[in-house]
Amino acid sequence: MLDLPENGLYRTTTAMPGHEDAFPADVLVYIGEKSGQKFVVRPGQNRNNRWYWGEPTTVMRSPTWGRTLKRLPSEGFYTLPEDLNFEGGGRWLKNAIVQLGYNAQGQGIIFVGESRDTATDNALYFSDRGMLISDELLERLVWAPILPVRAH
Repeated sequence: MLDLPENGLYRTTTAMPGHEDAFPADVLVYIGEKSGQKFVVRPGQNRNNRWYWGEPTTVMRSPTWGRTLKRLPSEGFYTLPEDLNFEGGGRWLKNAIVQLGYNAQGQGIIFVGESRDTATDNALYFSDRGMLISDELLERLVWAPILPVRAH
């Protein structure tokens, strides 16, 4: 049995041997499994600050390359571990709810939750424009278990 990475999001640090054009260094990838076989795939499309994966997938057979991947936290909702102050003024407060997404290079982007005074529904809104964050902050975000509800 090959020692391959767990399913999830990763940033490549080196190109995938034999697939250098499809999987160069410094790109976002998803490792998954279907029919008992591990695969790797690049992002397909982004909707609501979240990547959706598609075809083609590439069978993953290299434990050596797998060990070069940088594991990334799941996309979703988190809270900030500290205040974030911005150049030119403004800040996001510690414990603010943020949505975590990624750019195609696997860099974390956060989008702060906003409550709109004029809205008639009781909901948080997240902009489609976020802020790039360092890997150091990315690793310190605190998971916020918000219940996903599907429309009927």
